[in-house]
Amino acid sequence: MRAWALAALDLVFPALCPVCGSPLAEGRRDPLCGACWSAIPRIAAPCCDRCGVPFTAGGLRLCGPCAADPPAWDWARAGASYEGVVRDAIHALKFEGKRPLARPLAALIREQWGSVLASDVTGLVPVPLAGAREHERGFNQAALLAEGVASGLDVPVRPRWLARVRATRAQSELGAAERRANVRGAFAADPATAGRHVVVVDDVLTTGATAAECARALRAVGAARVGVLTVARVR
Repeated sequence: MRAWALAALDLVFPALCPVCGSPLAEGRRDPLCGACWSAIPRIAAPCCDRCGVPFTAGGLRLCGPCAADPPAWDWARAGASYEGVVRDAIHALKFEGKRPLARPLAALIREQWGSVLASDVTGLVPVPLAGAREHERGFNQAALLAEGVASGLDVPVRPRWLARVRATRAQSELGAAERRANVRGAFAADPATAGRHVVVVDDVLTTGATAAECARALRAVGAARVGVLTVARVR
């Protein structure tokens, strides 16, 4: 929509940010206001090649944990640290049904890391929700994010390349070891991923248990490389 049309609508129906409640105003990334968009604690290089944790200085390739025990995926990147505005926006998307927030959150991933996405990536694969949970929520936030990341990039979304084959408890309720046990064997991948470079898309990378299990499922059917893109990561 043109800027003048948005301005006219705002005069009649003032648009308010779903995170802070302020008018959207200058710098807006609908439906986030300009102030919230600017306040997101973005992650950029330098960072660990394997897990994407930010470094305070360049020169290192891997963080200590990845050097000692590499994760199941080949690389992971997140748009921001899981705090403040981005944490509140993710909660509003997932638990309050504010789907339009997927647009700026996906744009955050795309703007931070889209330019370094390898040319051989053949599909963005959203982490699937259990059927009952997706029915209750009405959408899969990972699928909305994947569609937003794909917008403007020449990479298709492939939701059928990964399936959840059993229901699991909510990961937010569990500790690190419990998270790994909770998702073990919960996913199955399509053999169409064999020999391909695929990227798993999700909202938050916490302990990495879900992303790692997705990567293992994709590896099991022959995926050549597995990347992970998330809106945010817990440091």
